[in-house]
Amino acid sequence: MKRIEQYIAAIEPVNTARDAEIQTHLDNLTKPLGSLGRLEDLAARYIRATDTFPPRLKKKAIYIMAADHGVCAEGVSAFPAEVTPQMVLNFLRGGAAINVLARHTGCETVVVDMGVNYDFEKTPGLINLKVAKGSKNIAKEAAMTEKELEQAIFAGIGLAEEAAKNGVDIIGTGDMGIGNTTPSTALYAAMLGLDPEAITGPGTGLDAAGVARKVEVLKRILALHAPFASPLDALRKVGGLEIAGLTGLILGAAKHKIPVVVDGFISMAAAIVAIRSAPPIHQRVFFAHLSAERGHRRICEEVGVKPILDLDMRLGEGTGAALAIGIVEASVKIYNEMATFGSAGVSTAL
Repeated sequence: MKRIEQYIAAIEPVNTARDAEIQTHLDNLTKPLGSLGRLEDLAARYIRATDTFPPRLKKKAIYIMAADHGVCAEGVSAFPAEVTPQMVLNFLRGGAAINVLARHTGCETVVVDMGVNYDFEKTPGLINLKVAKGSKNIAKEAAMTEKELEQAIFAGIGLAEEAAKNGVDIIGTGDMGIGNTTPSTALYAAMLGLDPEAITGPGTGLDAAGVARKVEVLKRILALHAPFASPLDALRKVGGLEIAGLTGLILGAAKHKIPVVVDGFISMAAAIVAIRSAPPIHQRVFFAHLSAERGHRRICEEVGVKPILDLDMRLGEGTGAALAIGIVEASVKIYNEMATFGSAGVSTAL
């Protein structure tokens, strides 16, 4: 993992030199002090993350990474693995929820095959970065080899570097992979020391018996692979190829000062791997929404995160990220376009 560690070492913290100037501008906008609440904080965080003054937010892209999971053989999902390639094709046709919401917020969607167990024909709009035809069954062996982990992470990094070259201002994360709440939950348990029974949910719709089975599988997974030497070690042992790709995307975006809006339960697992591997990344990550997937609230509290939205969503795909990017964009427009008391000739408070 030395190559990954060398890349991480080059990621810089945000520049706080303009903080006072940013706050003064926000305070001088034609409104009562602090009356736009978290919108003001989002604008300030965005400016720090990009180190661009005044801020620019025009080009938006959501990366939907797809992969299959060998652990589906343990009966941890209500849907068959065949749904993964079917949904990828749906994304490419523009018919999924993420397509609708991305169009609504003006975001480009980028669909990436990180490890789908299917041979797609060459299809416009699909980026083929397949590392393997799915991760291995983590109830029996490690999800991937060190070589596969490095390949997946640098695939994500490469996408971020290409985004930087193309002038992308903000990145959203999305995922598709039947069974991927199981590796995500395993990652949370491994990295945060949480009991899987407290954070395991139904995923795509398991009944109570299915959730109980999933908990039992997770306990076996954790017992098999412990101890975990680092977040990257946990990712290799119990993660997934799309989660590794998203981890690389977040790392690469942070290095190029591109803010990342992280979607929900799955994407947040990748974000925590990235942040715990390179703490300065936290300053360039926005958490989109509180997932209705059981345990997400507890996880957010554990890592001190307050997501932008809470809409009882648990779909994934980047749907929460698409909506939250619109909120971040609104905060930047407030900063750039709202008049100050001086420019508008409005009296300030007594």
